[in-house]
Amino acid sequence: MPRYTAHVRGEWLAVPCGDAALTVGWLGREAIRRYIKNKPDNGGFASADDARFLVRRCKGLGLLDSEDPLHAALEDNEFVEVGEWPRPSLGPRQPGCPSSQRSPSFVQYIALDGDSLTTEDLVNLGKGHYKIKLTPTAEKKVQKSREVIESIVKEKTVVYGITTGFGKFARTVIPVNKLEELQVNLVRSHSSGVGKPLIPERCRMLLALRINVLAKGYSGISLETLKRVIEVFNASCLPYVPEKGTVGASGDLAPLSHLALGLIGEGKMWSPKSGWADAKYVLEAHGLKPVVLKPKEGLALINGTQMITSLGCEAVERASAIARQADIVAALTLEVLKGTTKAFDTDIHAVRPHRGQIEVAFRFRSLLDSDHHPSEIAESHRFCDRVQDAYTLRCCPQVHGVVNDTIAFVKNIITTELNSATDNPMVFASRGETISGGNFHGEYPAKALDYLAIGIHELAAISERRIERLCNPSLSELPAFLVAEGGLNSGFMIAHCTAAALVSENKALCHPSSVDSLSTSAATEDHVSMGGWAARKALRVIEHVEQVLAIELLAACQGIEFLRPLRTTTPLEKVYDLVRSVVRPWIKDRFMAPDIEAAHRLLVEQKVWEVAAPYIEKYRMEHIPESRPVSPTAFSLEFLHKKSTKIPESGDL
Repeated sequence: MPRYTAHVRGEWLAVPCGDAALTVGWLGREAIRRYIKNKPDNGGFASADDARFLVRRCKGLGLLDSEDPLHAALEDNEFVEVGEWPRPSLGPRQPGCPSSQRSPSFVQYIALDGDSLTTEDLVNLGKGHYKIKLTPTAEKKVQKSREVIESIVKEKTVVYGITTGFGKFARTVIPVNKLEELQVNLVRSHSSGVGKPLIPERCRMLLALRINVLAKGYSGISLETLKRVIEVFNASCLPYVPEKGTVGASGDLAPLSHLALGLIGEGKMWSPKSGWADAKYVLEAHGLKPVVLKPKEGLALINGTQMITSLGCEAVERASAIARQADIVAALTLEVLKGTTKAFDTDIHAVRPHRGQIEVAFRFRSLLDSDHHPSEIAESHRFCDRVQDAYTLRCCPQVHGVVNDTIAFVKNIITTELNSATDNPMVFASRGETISGGNFHGEYPAKALDYLAIGIHELAAISERRIERLCNPSLSELPAFLVAEGGLNSGFMIAHCTAAALVSENKALCHPSSVDSLSTSAATEDHVSMGGWAARKALRVIEHVEQVLAIELLAACQGIEFLRPLRTTTPLEKVYDLVRSVVRPWIKDRFMAPDIEAAHRLLVEQKVWEVAAPYIEKYRMEHIPESRPVSPTAFSLEFLHKKSTKIPESGDL
């Protein structure tokens, strides 16, 4: 019985057809009937029989005549769009891409050569901002390495993974007429992951990174196959890749095998146009054919550290973003708690010249310098008898600083890994041979990401202590839990508990996964990195850090309410205004979770950084000895130009 898949108002519906004489019009009405069946208001349709609609192919977007018989107009298992008349264009779009980039005339490409991909590039590829093409040099390198493989097959040379089995079966020679079957069997058997699938952005990053590694020309894949993989990426057809199953030793075999499984038209696949469906039908809907694996190509697609590294890229970029903004949030808290800026004096940090510490102290000065943009709050306690502040305020440069240096260290390792050949065996066209090695071992990114989790956690640990100081009236001189009519209202009492819970979870998550190893593959892979878990838990730690700092940001802004009409410095007032644009002041108890999520979103989207950064950079330019960023994670003017952020004139300050 033929079956069609219809897209109606964002829902995908399977419509079986038992009569070949039925028409396209019947298919549209039946799809709408199935759509409204469980809708209490019929989904906005009067009835399926009275609805006026158009039916288009998803593949090619061709408009179908409602009188045409289905057997003549459509192939079995074809996808169609059903929508009201008139309806908007059904052209494909790239999720996460600005509307100005959705038109074909605005499509932007990144040319991959295997040597120059950055963490920022990969994150943007994951968001769908760019498509991929190869450089001419990369194409030549890929072709030359493939010639080596073809020579090995032709001469029947015994080479691991090309004419032999894998792992413990490395000594089993495979007949030439079975070599293509060998590669397909490899992909199928190794697709053994479990758990939730990677979200589209992460799957897109994984696929893009594997393409970049293949473009280096050491994997032995054919140019034809690689270009077909690129076509799949550019169509945003993303295989079902479970997040668990890699031990990070002989590469990320399980997740990369699931990636390859979709490419050969098996398993599940997702695209913005089709949703989840069988991979072969998703490829067909986009006019693509499944990859047909040649000798060595299955191994070329699944051998490498790309799962660890692609997740590591996201972790590094999110860590960089929250580390910068943590300085701003902490500076706002210091103002609310009427702290002193003396601990950020240039001379103090010059005699302990860690790069991150110096940069964080500079940011605090740029945000709190009363001579530059006077703070009425600071003036109100200028002559108080307090000698020094608690460590959570005074030691921010030292604590936040080492986090910045940790991120810089990890980013360097991840960037190297992005542009590294991590296959086995490696194909060296210049020597005309393959060499077995251990570049697939994930210890480098695994150790680095464990270190990142430990480092970034400290931002949440110190932030939670600052939240305690804001909420505790004996430490803050503010109303208990930052709310009027305490007792009737609980204010930030349980928000602080949430922060404490997240910090406690992080303490367990910061246990390094890379200190563990379990022998696998009949003791062939007898030391493994556990890098997949290192990457996933680093991301979870970072998310918790973001959420704790979101709570501190809300608490600090609420503290400002009790100091009015006094105002803080101009950049911190801008941060306050930003927060108040999405979260209103806390006058009496209300549902707090949406407020935390709104503040979290501001941090994830780097809005807090964007409003404060121009003031930080203006201050930098006006202080000649500090006129350049001293940390790899420091803000730069290049970022300003890319983001088209306005540097304020003197009058703006």
